[in-house]
Amino acid sequence: MYWQKDLELMPREELERLQLERLRQSVARAQGSLFYKKALAGLDPADLTRREHLAQLPITDKQDLRDHFPYGMLATPRRQVVRLHASSGTTGNPTAVLHSKGDLRSWANLLARGLYMAGVRSGDVLQNLTGYGLFSGGLGMHYGAERLGAMVIPAGTGNSRRQIALMRSFATTVIHIIPSYAFRLAAAFGEQGLDPRQDASLRIAIIGAEPHTEQARQRIQELFGVKAYNNYGLSELSGPGVAFECPEQNGLHLWEDAFWLEVVDPLTLEPVAVGQVGELVLTTLQRRAMPLIRYRTHDLAAVLPGECACGRTHARLSRITGRSDDMFIVKGVNIYPMQVEAVLMASGRVGNNYLIVVEPGETGARLTVRAELSPAAAGLDQAEQEGLARTLAGRLRDEILVTPRVELLAPGSLPVAQGKAERVNDLR
Repeated sequence: MYWQKDLELMPREELERLQLERLRQSVARAQGSLFYKKALAGLDPADLTRREHLAQLPITDKQDLRDHFPYGMLATPRRQVVRLHASSGTTGNPTAVLHSKGDLRSWANLLARGLYMAGVRSGDVLQNLTGYGLFSGGLGMHYGAERLGAMVIPAGTGNSRRQIALMRSFATTVIHIIPSYAFRLAAAFGEQGLDPRQDASLRIAIIGAEPHTEQARQRIQELFGVKAYNNYGLSELSGPGVAFECPEQNGLHLWEDAFWLEVVDPLTLEPVAVGQVGELVLTTLQRRAMPLIRYRTHDLAAVLPGECACGRTHARLSRITGRSDDMFIVKGVNIYPMQVEAVLMASGRVGNNYLIVVEPGETGARLTVRAELSPAAAGLDQAEQEGLARTLAGRLRDEILVTPRVELLAPGSLPVAQGKAERVNDLR
């Protein structure tokens, strides 16, 4: 049940002492970089003796990484760097993330810990259906699963027919997949006259990289006949494995021996109460090549109160509800795509693909939600579809306080993203 029992069950008092010790070490290492040499000038890490002292340190944001591309965040000699991951940089400099050998070992251990917690064992076959290369999700999960001793199929993204053939030939038991592609893959099984519950050996799905609702998770579990475990990470901090669900499936354990968690109001950056949704701010405690201090993730979640029934003492995060920079405003109302998804997924007549379109109008922005019908509802006549659209519009109004136009489309009408799904098209 436990990969590193002493760390996973460490008493809170002892865990917090370990965090303070590692914080001082991380800050001292960070001061070796050009960026933090200036940002932390005059700070003696030895003075960080209480948890409250962390708030005195400056915030780091993605723009800081872009401004100091490529080596301005590097805290070790370049000869100690063995791997680079990076964002696409389509709107400017990419964010380059640099790893030492020790960083990669620590990352693999964290992922092995999370996978083991979710029930993956050395005899499993894990098919990795996420991207390799500069994207950190594929290689990160790959090395974590190998560290655990599982057999890894580095399948990458797309080519659903080949994915299914690999699953059936090698008796894949675990898949690592983004939620939107899981729905496309389930449809591909059906197109071949196959049922993943009967015609594959799957028992676990590791899902992540996209915010998704509990309703989406339930659909994935039903479609594939698996237990689906949420996994959270971001490239700047390492990649997948920052937090992972345990068998309780009630919150993601954030590995606090490796990351210091703060949850803050995204506007004021002041701490929010336990149970209240805020923006996650994370500090790396083990990374050597490129430590990050108080990094704004822009991901929104809450710390769940109380202890977990699994016995692990590390803080539990709610699922990611969205991103502070993904929020859009219509008629003065703040709206997150996850609110729309929750309503759509609760309907048994709506499929798995949708798009939110925001357009300028004479009296303000117009909001349209385009959603595919489920295969079972594809035969509804026009009157029935119009009634369903009115019902969904009313439920969406109750959730987001704005009444959208709802367009129901035939299954397969919306484009399928090759990577993370784009859920909002803001044309203003």
